[in-house]
Amino acid sequence: MGDSSYDVIIVGGGPVGLCQALALTRFQKGMRIALVDRRPFTVPDDKRAFALSAGVRRVLEALGVWSTLIPDATAIRAMKISDSGRGDISRPVFLSFEGDVVPGEPYAHMVPNRALTAALLDAAKSRVEFIAPAEVAGYVAEFADATLSLKDGRVLRAPLIVAADGAMSGLRQMAGIGVVSHDYHQAGVVTTITHELPHDGTAYEHFRPAGPFASLPLSGNRSSLVWTESTDEAARLKSLPLEQAASEIEAAMGSSLGQVTVEEPLQSFPLKLQLAREFVAPRLAIIGDAAHVIHPLAGQGLNLGLKDVAALSEAVIDALRLGLDHGAPTVLADYQAWRRFDAALMAAVTDNLNRLFSNDLPPVRAMRDFGLGLIDRVAPLKSALIARAAGLDRSGPRLLRGIPL
Repeated sequence: MGDSSYDVIIVGGGPVGLCQALALTRFQKGMRIALVDRRPFTVPDDKRAFALSAGVRRVLEALGVWSTLIPDATAIRAMKISDSGRGDISRPVFLSFEGDVVPGEPYAHMVPNRALTAALLDAAKSRVEFIAPAEVAGYVAEFADATLSLKDGRVLRAPLIVAADGAMSGLRQMAGIGVVSHDYHQAGVVTTITHELPHDGTAYEHFRPAGPFASLPLSGNRSSLVWTESTDEAARLKSLPLEQAASEIEAAMGSSLGQVTVEEPLQSFPLKLQLAREFVAPRLAIIGDAAHVIHPLAGQGLNLGLKDVAALSEAVIDALRLGLDHGAPTVLADYQAWRRFDAALMAAVTDNLNRLFSNDLPPVRAMRDFGLGLIDRVAPLKSALIARAAGLDRSGPRLLRGIPL
């Protein structure tokens, strides 16, 4: 089979890869982009949902897809963080936030995975060449471009290849990029619940000895549940009949939203910290879970990936407009400098929070509850933390500030 040449080849067709393809084609006319995935490009049939920060909402708005998502998006207008020991009935709130992060703009929105993927696929289908199902067999960086070999014999060429192929990234491994990793020996249990009482746009995060228990508002009297437990306990919860699982979920929530019904079988996934030692290699940039996997307690996983998209898009498009090689080491170094520290910082924050809260030692509980209460009472500090989590960084990539490239 013959070679096919592109301006950029993206491997991985999840939301991060789709956003990357859409950003490059939307703001740089005439770009030829190939999006390669081992699975067909279809809308997933699941009920998972993502918490998209205010900064990421601006990215999606600049990409022209946010208006499509509005009917399915639920604003998070308040957060309540509580803490308790094993068996405690009382769940005092130590840190809370209400109102918009900036006037007229909620801190974040919950968006179903199905709606997000459908909107991105629809926006990208006329701009991008989809190559799927296709397995990557090899990657070689050369002086002027890189080649991507597929197992069916096809060879694709481009000055830049982007790895958006997930935590077990084959491209990252082919490039010889190692990772720093830590197994939490925890699992994240996820499902969607309906509940008797309205959530009023409030996200609840309750820290329990085994890990955080979060309910995040969806449309109607529904919430997305992310429950951190030990691996063995997660397996037990998954095995329960839905009615019994609902009772345990309601008890873990302290009946804060009344009677609970579980909409779908519980799913679980192992939790770990993983950071790539480098975010770039010759003619290769890695983004999303291929570059970083963090604990879900802050809901920042996909947000970090879309920050990568914003930074890489700006670096690539600025180079192209100056007539430069957009896969050159200097361009990739700019992307890495922009993103590696932020990803490492968020990984460290979530890792330390998990260590601090995933225990039931009274002295540690007293210290962390005092700290949360102090943050709650110091308005400037609380506002700064919320703005950071919302992705509103004045020195960040232009797309995160809602500025087209």
